[in-house]
Amino acid sequence: MIKSLIRTVPHYPHKGIMFRDITTLLKDPAGLRDMIEKVVARYKDVQIDKVVGIESRGFIVGTPVAFELNLGFVPIRKRGKLPAKTVGRDYQLEYGSDRIEIHVDAIQKGDRVLLVDDLIATGGTAEAAVKLIEDMGGIVVECCFVIDLPDVGGRARLEAMGQKVFALCEFEGD
Repeated sequence: MIKSLIRTVPHYPHKGIMFRDITTLLKDPAGLRDMIEKVVARYKDVQIDKVVGIESRGFIVGTPVAFELNLGFVPIRKRGKLPAKTVGRDYQLEYGSDRIEIHVDAIQKGDRVLLVDDLIATGGTAEAAVKLIEDMGGIVVECCFVIDLPDVGGRARLEAMGQKVFALCEFEGD
């Protein structure tokens, strides 16, 4: 059901890109519940200390998962968006670079972390998030996504780092 509720928007944000839009999944009560329940079921018996979500759709998925697992939720945000002292990681984009940040007190040494986002494409942001969590002494238990675009290579990139990756559905092609 989840995959059928995800809208594909051709040529967004650029010509040739097939944008996978989860807003159609989120607005469907049964689809939203199914998505969260499937993620929670996967991790309910796994030792996890915190759920970390990547801005911004990772917040939408990660927060209810953390709530259902009775865990805290930690946001990873783009540069300058968090109010207290942060640490960050730069990463490369198709054209240029960007930076993600986390509060310095968000992850404790040895914390077992579930990393959540809506989609894994090239894996650049997720790779930076994993490294940021590890820089703080956290252990990434698994990287969880609603959508995997396997042809773009993000899953393989994370797995090459030794990370376990899970996605609720895949879309072939870009």
